[in-house]
Amino acid sequence: MLRSLSLGTLISGFDCGMGHSNGENPPPGLVCKFVGLVLGVLMIAVPVSSSRPDFQALKVAENGRRVCRVTRFGATGNGRVYDTIPIQSCIDHCAEQGGGVVHIPPGTYLTGTIHLRSNITLWVEEGATIMGSTRQEDFAPESARWYTILAEGADNVELTGGGIVTGQGLNFVVEFKEEKNIMVSWNVTGDCLGDECRPRLVGFINCKNVHIWNVRLQEPAYWCLHLVNSDTISIHNVSIHGDFNSPNTDGIDIESSNNTLITHCHIDTGDDAICPKTADGPLCNLTVTHSWIRTKSCAVKLGSRTNHDLRNLHFEHLVIVDSHRGLGIQLRDEGNVDNVTYANIQMSTRYYHPSWWGLAEPIYVTACPRTPKTVVGSIQNIHYINITTTSENGIFLSSLGGRNLKGMKFRNVNVTLERTTNYSGGHHDYRPGCEGMVPHRMSATFLENVDDLRMQGVIVRWKTARVWDWGLPFDFAAGTTVRGMHLQDYESSHLD
Repeated sequence: MLRSLSLGTLISGFDCGMGHSNGENPPPGLVCKFVGLVLGVLMIAVPVSSSRPDFQALKVAENGRRVCRVTRFGATGNGRVYDTIPIQSCIDHCAEQGGGVVHIPPGTYLTGTIHLRSNITLWVEEGATIMGSTRQEDFAPESARWYTILAEGADNVELTGGGIVTGQGLNFVVEFKEEKNIMVSWNVTGDCLGDECRPRLVGFINCKNVHIWNVRLQEPAYWCLHLVNSDTISIHNVSIHGDFNSPNTDGIDIESSNNTLITHCHIDTGDDAICPKTADGPLCNLTVTHSWIRTKSCAVKLGSRTNHDLRNLHFEHLVIVDSHRGLGIQLRDEGNVDNVTYANIQMSTRYYHPSWWGLAEPIYVTACPRTPKTVVGSIQNIHYINITTTSENGIFLSSLGGRNLKGMKFRNVNVTLERTTNYSGGHHDYRPGCEGMVPHRMSATFLENVDDLRMQGVIVRWKTARVWDWGLPFDFAAGTTVRGMHLQDYESSHLD
């Protein structure tokens, strides 16, 4: 077992500079960042074992760090009595002594919000479950702090141990419906609206040196793992499972946070799986690798909240299955998206009920103003390398806010188009905002106001389908222009 180490010394020197790539390969500067971050994860990784963790080994591995046991503060772990106060007392005591490991032994611990502190490792042992409350009175008055586990303004904080954290999300369902569940709303004061009025599962706000590894996050009522205005984050070997029919059960939301590495994660949830966004500040230096994703929305979605820049993002070695949308960028605000690479990704996308955003697009990029007064930013230097997909719909590239989409590069992209569901299709989906759902024929690639598009080694294969709009390689939006389109070794053919 390896001791958890800070990544600060590894990536503190990385800046948030734009960086540009002059070729098809991932930008050299970004590769450097990626390698440094991977080294960091190798240093913090804990070998996965099917057997119960040896807590004495943990104690030795932590080089004498203090171990605080929640049972000594009165935690019952019986799943009926609220253990919020004993667990919080244990965390606070451990923090007051300079930090250490807070040990959650096997059992079920019913809690309201648990607040983590600096220099605390919350070790949820295999066989232990932290079970979030379903009562509104067990959470803070303001909805922004509705979490089962919350760290705010904390440094050097960890969540690990092999156990489970659950939000009891199914208990927030008012009505189970085939197309999409109807959820509880805690909107009492107007502090939140609609689907925003449910508690998130785990949150880190204004934190530094955050490590989440070897833990299972299950049944969030709202977003599962939320990182806000934080820096130097590693997420490794985390399993996320949300109800596939419940809306807004996002997997990992990275908001205005920098220097983040996500690796070897398994995400199976109803809403967006990995979702970087910028409400309060820029986001840069995000790497996601070697992960498996299934979602009824978008597997990897940048946006739609894009008030500030997103740059230097790298997604590689991902497997995306049966998702409503694969790789998405939704620019709706004044921020810019620059220097993003998607490489070595296998995926399948399919139609689901149209109440879910998405129309089975493997690649979806849109830039359009959220409101009539919004001056939307730009999307540029986006690379798709070694992508293989089987999908019910084609690639969608659109700019409605001016000439905001440029420098799109595709190399070695294989698209097999095959109808596998009974949904009719025949629309374009501009949500949120913009034009909403628009009737339109289907194509392998739809283009709307795109500059400098380069496709090299792109192969499109069409399987026979009984739909009228089948077999069109490119479709150009009426009244718009595409400038600087370069094709090399492009193929489009029918398989049968």
